Amino acid sequence: MEAVLCLAVILAGVVGAAVLAYSRAKAQRSAALGDARADAQRWYERLGGQLMTLHGEEPAVRQALADAGERYNAAGSQLEQAGTPHQFALARETALEGLAYIRAARTALGIDPGPELPALAAARGVGQLTKEREVDVQGQTFRAGPQPGRETPYYYPGGRYQGRPVPAGWYSTPWWKTALGAGAGVLGGMLIADALFSPAFADPGYGYDQGYQEGFGDGADYADDQGADAGDQGGDFGGGDQAGDFGGGADYAGGDFGGGDFGGGDFGGGD
Repeated sequence: MEAVLCLAVILAGVVGAAVLAYSRAKAQRSAALGDARADAQRWYERLGGQLMTLHGEEPAVRQALADAGERYNAAGSQLEQAGTPHQFALARETALEGLAYIRAARTALGIDPGPELPALAAARGVGQLTKEREVDVQGQTFRAGPQPGRETPYYYPGGRYQGRPVPAGWYSTPWWKTALGAGAGVLGGMLIADALFSPAFADPGYGYDQGYQEGFGDGADYADDQGADAGDQGGDFGGGDQAGDFGGGADYAGGDFGGGDFGGGDFGGGD
């Protein structure tokens, strides 16, 4: 009888410990989910606020605001369907990409773009344009540069096309989105990327090969960081350090390759 009683006490203790561990884990998951939701929602609302207050007739302004509006709609849809911290992180990235287009619109308007945004995951290591470029590919002229203009009204916050790094900057056409639609196909898009970003056209010290290696190294560092921080998602998504990053009213789904067009648009399952 004593042995049976002792066994019952031990089993009760084991069950109690298991229940306690499960409860704690559930609470931690719930906290991480709440933090991720709040962080994504905050950036989404900042994007909406900026869209309501900015207007302009210049092509570069109108295009940047149109791209920001697309990201706003995409982020809203992602927020409605999100149910995990990762999914909320994707919505956050889409909203941040929209805010990157807002900064571009403000630049085109000639006003202060505001504080820097958190780095877009899709744009890690791709760099940005620092001088004007012009190349001819298959009978078409493509231009790119660091500043908006009538010949370069399409802003791109940086990302990759078929594995090739595409620096942030202003382009004469959104070739990363229209290559397939224009009948140029993937090959045409690759030719454009190679022409624009080959060493012959690159900024001093930034050739295509160097840019790709830089991006690869940054990507590896990012993966290591993610692995090291995997157990601390609640803090990562809490957003306490980021709440003031876009104080004027203000970014894994964003950019044309992040979550707007890549995570859920032109290259992720849309166009």
